[in-house]
Amino acid sequence: MTIQAEADHTAPSAVLDRVGLVLDAFDGAGRLTLAQIVRRTGLPRSSAHRMLERLVSMRWLHREGRDYTLGLRLMELGSLAVHQDRLHATALPHLQELHRVTGFVVHLAVLDGDDLVYLEKIGGRLATAVPTRIGGRRPARSTALGKALLAYEGAPGDTYDHIREHGIAFEKEESLAGFGCIAVPIGPVGSAVAAVSLCGPLPHLRFEHRLTAPVRMTSTAIWRKLDRNHVVPTLQNRRTLRTAPSVREHQYA
Repeated sequence: MTIQAEADHTAPSAVLDRVGLVLDAFDGAGRLTLAQIVRRTGLPRSSAHRMLERLVSMRWLHREGRDYTLGLRLMELGSLAVHQDRLHATALPHLQELHRVTGFVVHLAVLDGDDLVYLEKIGGRLATAVPTRIGGRRPARSTALGKALLAYEGAPGDTYDHIREHGIAFEKEESLAGFGCIAVPIGPVGSAVAAVSLCGPLPHLRFEHRLTAPVRMTSTAIWRKLDRNHVVPTLQNRRTLRTAPSVREHQYA
């Protein structure tokens, strides 16, 4: 293979790598200037500018003045990916029911390396008080969801031993001051493909049976449906939780 042929052969991969760097630069950022993107990616300014303008023309990015933001097409594709995921589709009605009977914020998440990735968030009036978002990432070890999943990845330590023994994880103000979470893994015994959690203000989120039971029931209902349909999650008959006591009185104005 000639040098030119070898360059042509590797070019598409190199282009995709650069596109990935540019898009990853927007993780956690609302708006970025060209200078900020160059600093975050390490790309030459001219190359970064050409790529940004091409992504704008494809609607993957949007430019307003000197600022770039994620574009509508990228958001459309991201939303489509989530809603096509069979784990998400199976879990959604159960997550909605868990929020209905408790009034607290409900999350569905999976592990990606050392990070937790949120696949769904249902929060009602409490949603704005909890700074999470669908597609967002957080260090797994700082969240109840992440701990519930890491425990079944073999993470060592007393905390993870306790989670494996009892099948439930708790978090108090490690992610957000004044808030706590209760999380339960979703999957067969001794394993986890995803996790579901309940999150709310600590004065009202009691780490006791009347709240842990609905979370466990939701996890069980989701896995039974997935297992019945032989679903293998890409990342992981609605049963109403009528036996779970309602705690709607803890909703907030």
